[in-house]
Amino acid sequence: MQVFTYSEARQKLSSVLDKAEKSGKVLIRRKDGRTFALVPEPAVASPLDVPWIKAQVTTEEIVSILKKQRGRKTAATRFLDKRRKSLEKQ
Repeated sequence: MQVFTYSEARQKLSSVLDKAEKSGKVLIRRKDGRTFALVPEPAVASPLDVPWIKAQVTTEEIVSILKKQRGRKTAATRFLDKRRKSLEKQ
């Protein structure tokens, strides 16, 4: 694990971030001696992946279900369609 001063980290931020990604963690030390850890966030595989929901459903299945539901008419949309048609006849 590498330790950078605050000034070094500020001047070479891009390379410090790259080293944090490769090693998993870098430290940044301020003049007063306080040290801060820079740790990369893990990449998320999909916005549909919710770690605390344990469903045995693939992303493709979820997308398919959503597409079917979007095409489905509800009672409210059927009512509005009938109302719109009756107003167009007038």
